[in-house]
Amino acid sequence: MASFLQRIAKKMSLFSSDIGIDLGTATVLVYVKGKGVVLNEPSVVAVDKVSGKILAVGEEAQSMLGRTPGNIVAIRPLREGVISDYEMTERMIKEFIAKVQGIHLFKPNVVICVPSIITEVEERAVIDAGTQAGAKRVFLVEEPVAAAIGAGININRANGKALSSPRPSRSRAINSTRPLSSTSAVSTMR
Repeated sequence: MASFLQRIAKKMSLFSSDIGIDLGTATVLVYVKGKGVVLNEPSVVAVDKVSGKILAVGEEAQSMLGRTPGNIVAIRPLREGVISDYEMTERMIKEFIAKVQGIHLFKPNVVICVPSIITEVEERAVIDAGTQAGAKRVFLVEEPVAAAIGAGININRANGKALSSPRPSRSRAINSTRPLSSTSAVSTMR
């Protein structure tokens, strides 16, 4: 009986999926519900300057850095965790979703991890980029909250846990005297 239900669930995954994306300045991680992390590639896009056509994304584009002819440019569309080149970020997200999703009948729901210090305008840009890249709905979650969930901390309960994220550009601290779902994270730039 269980194998029958698993086969049905697998076939239903053709209809929709839930995807989580961590848009990092250096690396993009993509998580697919039920499969785990399925993509871990550099956040680089190789583009033909003349036609504007994307030639490669991720590892393939990274391998082109410094080895491309004059008409091909490798772009890093994110700076310090936020979008610096909207169009390239949108196209990169679209390529990564296509890589992990393959052929599906319906658009996926996408959760995108963002720094806690981004502005409302930057939040809107991430949501728009995800929607334009092919997501049915886009949800944002702050990096410290995502880290707490990933560490197995119940974010709906107040507890005395602390998280540290030793990233090159900033460090974060979380005030967890009340549930994290209603708590702001504090980020400091170095």
